[in-house]
Amino acid sequence: MSRLNSFHLAPVLWREPFTLDGEEAHHLSRVLRAKSGDTIRLFDGKGRSGLFRIGEICKKTTHLELLSESIAPAPSSPLTLAVGWSKGVRRGFLLEKAVELGASAIWFWQGVRSQGDVPEEGKEGWDRQLVAAAKQCGAAWLPEIRTFSRPMDVVRAAGGFGSRVLCWEQEQGSLIHPASLTHDLGSIAVLGPEGGLDEKEAELFRENGFSPVSLGPNILRFETAAVFVLSLHLWGTQQK
Repeated sequence: MSRLNSFHLAPVLWREPFTLDGEEAHHLSRVLRAKSGDTIRLFDGKGRSGLFRIGEICKKTTHLELLSESIAPAPSSPLTLAVGWSKGVRRGFLLEKAVELGASAIWFWQGVRSQGDVPEEGKEGWDRQLVAAAKQCGAAWLPEIRTFSRPMDVVRAAGGFGSRVLCWEQEQGSLIHPASLTHDLGSIAVLGPEGGLDEKEAELFRENGFSPVSLGPNILRFETAAVFVLSLHLWGTQQK
């Protein structure tokens, strides 16, 4: 059986009568040319997914019949990436890989060496990128995105995590280990912006319980560092 086409339905809309509208309905009827009677997959980004039979296809709305529903459990060792605000040209890549590799949250924070200003809240385009990645890889969960105007706000928001690491290019001792990313109470990994962490920023995180770790001998771009950390986390969760 070929893989079913997937569509996103927000949690607040996951109820009878089931319908798709907007961009998702347009993609179903105009792009994919789906027909009444076809079976598709819907997911809400919070672990819930279901198989649906397409009913009536109207101009702007598609009616659906629920066939079956399932709930994917929340990650047992959630990982949050706190990434210094950097160039937008590669931010989409980071969002895509965060979905594919199972990040629970992405926090963008304003750093001394950030290029431009982090917005006060997430952008609609970011959500579309997350959804597109989830459709491609079949993920049931979407990462939560938050923005912070200064490092101290990240420190305060990270108080409840079981493990806190600072991925710092100047750290010469401890190499990052999957165990530091797979705490049952959740883990957070801080990455600097494209230009790296300012010394005062690094000191702030260290003074507030973040353990500095190295990502290896080479200086990595922020999206490469993110993929490396996400991959270690995924590998570590599979070994638990």
